[in-house]
Amino acid sequence: MSVRDERVKVHIRCRLCGETFILRGSRDYRGQVDTGFKRCLCDNEEAFDIETLV
Repeated sequence: MSVRDERVKVHIRCRLCGETFILRGSRDYRGQVDTGFKRCLCDNEEAFDIETLV
């Protein structure tokens, strides 16, 4: 399995309302995780704390 196909678990927390999400995503060629997450329930699209879980 290459690095690109590896699935990674990510914890995302909205800085505005505090809502948390735990999602799975895959790493792209730059090493960043893409989960497809776009927007929080409070319509926030920018202010997030994102942490990769082991």
